[in-house]
Amino acid sequence: YARDCLKKVKEVTLKLEVSLGPDTSDLDLRTGIHSGQVTAGVLRGQRSRFQLFGDTMNTTARMESSGERNRIQVSRATADLLTEAGLNKWIIPRSTKMFVKGKGEMQTYWLTKRSKSIKSKSKDQITELETLGEGSESEESSNRTEKEDQDFLGIEGMNKTGRLVEWNVEILTSLLEQIVGSRGEVVDQSQTLSHPERKHETGGRTVLEEFTPIIKLKRFDAEELKRRGMATSMDIGDEAKSQLRNYIASISGMYPDNAFHNFEHASHVTASVKKLLARIVNTHEGNGLGPSIPSDTVMDLAGHSYGITSDPLTQFAVVFSAVIHDVLHPGVPNTQLLKENDRWAQIYKKSIAEQKSVDIAWDLLMDDDYATLRACIYQTEADFQRFRQLVVNTVLATDIVDKELQALRKARWETAFSKDATGDASNDSGVESEDRKATIVIEHLIQASDVSHTMQHWHIYKKWNERFFMECYSAYKEGRADSDPSHNWYKGEIGFFDFYIIPLAKKLQSCGVFGVSSHEYLNYANANREEWVREGEALVRQYVLKFKEINESLMAAPEQSP
Repeated sequence: YARDCLKKVKEVTLKLEVSLGPDTSDLDLRTGIHSGQVTAGVLRGQRSRFQLFGDTMNTTARMESSGERNRIQVSRATADLLTEAGLNKWIIPRSTKMFVKGKGEMQTYWLTKRSKSIKSKSKDQITELETLGEGSESEESSNRTEKEDQDFLGIEGMNKTGRLVEWNVEILTSLLEQIVGSRGEVVDQSQTLSHPERKHETGGRTVLEEFTPIIKLKRFDAEELKRRGMATSMDIGDEAKSQLRNYIASISGMYPDNAFHNFEHASHVTASVKKLLARIVNTHEGNGLGPSIPSDTVMDLAGHSYGITSDPLTQFAVVFSAVIHDVLHPGVPNTQLLKENDRWAQIYKKSIAEQKSVDIAWDLLMDDDYATLRACIYQTEADFQRFRQLVVNTVLATDIVDKELQALRKARWETAFSKDATGDASNDSGVESEDRKATIVIEHLIQASDVSHTMQHWHIYKKWNERFFMECYSAYKEGRADSDPSHNWYKGEIGFFDFYIIPLAKKLQSCGVFGVSSHEYLNYANANREEWVREGEALVRQYVLKFKEINESLMAAPEQSP
């Protein structure tokens, strides 16, 4: 029964990853078993239910809490019963005794018995589900590795990348349906769309040269506001959905197998962007977000902050940018690409990885195979230009190292959100002010999402911090970094929290746009910094040992014939 529970949890979490997004399949079950007498009964009260009591239940709870994910830990009492039944091969003793509260040191055991195959599942899925809970004497960590997670064929034959592709497609499809619904018309695939696309192709500018400090967002007159307020989503059709799925699948294939900058990271960033966009609060009296535009004929459609959520095209562009922002990431920073005189560095000079990602993803989108998809995104030259500008600015915002871009963002922030000597907010007003604020908020939204693991639960931060270390350490071992990251990783993370993460979280809070999410991000950032101060040095040592173990196992593995 315990093994069946482990398998069912894995089936459910793999399936949910398609609808709930990245990290869902990381949810696992920890199981503990103890045998003995119990007291049973139904307690009276508003929540009457059958319950079990006694020392046996307490010990069982300790078996669970001191166990490991995807494994079944049993007590000596349970192990003795299995041995008496001639099933001693089902168990192996844990290599170290466990200290159990109220019991002292206890010898515990791992349950290793394989269960019968489930014929309705694929071969690869059966293999994964059968090995849940198994281990060896020398194995004190979960049997399921991250590599196995990525390679494992799960629900409906999809691997992890396939499940993330489907999740991204669902998010973008929903936004496309809102775009088409807001236009209130059937998608037009006429040749009129090709004019702005060809015009852009012959522009000859780099992505960085297209950057603009203020993006002009769409405004709506009173009549359009009334019509749009009654608009509903429209089905974009099977052809557009198929093209979107093929496009995202192609994008996922353009992400290298980096430890950190990979398609799972892009999906993790997308999840944060989606969350923050959904949390943008209404502009109502008392929250400091009242529109400063006096005209009754130019307004924010839904009463949301600075027009960001009024236009579904804006939302789509920001989410789209999150998906593509690290395409073909080299696994090293831009400064290293400049030192290596990389061919992309020769082209772009600055923000190399970011500009390359935009160009590669954009060129793919302009392919004839995605004409119907593009027709759903934009129908006019104005929409095309706005979509392009949003993608350019949003992806470039993920370059947090370029000092010139950072100084420009800081100056615009001061203009838009700083307070004067009396403590009053800046009197910057008008349509340009609204657009400036919207542009700045979008940039900070993607920046926060790009490092959102630092502002989430500790286990998520630790997971992605380890991956980033592995990527940097691997680059150093390959001669693509000047210094050993393990020497300064602990102090570097503290500095990263103090001088970037926490100030960024405070900006999310001070701009007043994101409601409770801004408090949540800041609280997690502070908590993770404190936890890192306590545990960081030990974790870095673990990272180094794990890197060495992985490399030694790869060197020891026999080469596979082509």
